[in-house]
Amino acid sequence: MKFKVDHDYHIHTYLSSCSRNPEQNPDFLIRYARENGIKTICITDHFWDDAVAGASGWYAAQNFSHIREILPFPTDPEVRIMFGCETELRRDLTLGISPDKFDTFDMIVIPTTHMHMNGFTVSEDGSESAEERAKLWVERLDAVLNMDLPFGKVGIAHLACFLINRKSEEDYLATIRAIPDGEMTRLFTKSAALGVGIELNNGDLKYALKHETVMRMFHIAKSCGCKFYLGSDAHNPGEFNGAVQRAERVVNILGLTEDDKFTPGSENV
Repeated sequence: MKFKVDHDYHIHTYLSSCSRNPEQNPDFLIRYARENGIKTICITDHFWDDAVAGASGWYAAQNFSHIREILPFPTDPEVRIMFGCETELRRDLTLGISPDKFDTFDMIVIPTTHMHMNGFTVSEDGSESAEERAKLWVERLDAVLNMDLPFGKVGIAHLACFLINRKSEEDYLATIRAIPDGEMTRLFTKSAALGVGIELNNGDLKYALKHETVMRMFHIAKSCGCKFYLGSDAHNPGEFNGAVQRAERVVNILGLTEDDKFTPGSENV
């Protein structure tokens, strides 16, 4: 059976510091879901655990007491809302969530491509070349996959994110091109074995649908047996526009079926 785009497991609310839009609230998210045939959504506000030292100034305020302010969720007969988070991977490969918090969340979204936080996720001046950033793409994903995590509910966010190198579109594409197919194959094979989710991120798909060098990443992940999920990564209401439709186009291009779907809390292998 063809992969149904009936979920969105990466959504921010007004509690994320890069949103702060009061319209981005659970009631609006339920309406978005209903209007787009979405049956399950997961709220994943940015989060750094107080139990893990070394938060940036931006992340420090986004602790558990902050993101839990969204609870309790409203109930809806057609839409299930899950409580998740998007944590962060520091430059020294420290992850911003402690094991004590794993069971608190229905899903844990981990970005490895936030290479725009100078001094926190990359060097102080962010001067890494495209080739160096491609090596960081490999190193950071490899580090997460080697951690002791509850991978059945872990999603790897926006692996083709523009923030990997936002100097220009050509610099971004040069970075993606510099990631060797062999390294992608190795890491996606490991991802499939662990049962981790690979995100079909709305922002990534905008580039993947225009550039085969970006789409190749998803082709390789599919060939390695990875499981996929939609993550609109919306921080504001307008950012949902076209997310489901782009995901459906990529589902068709990759030939994804329900067997290729990541479901948080399942075996996924």
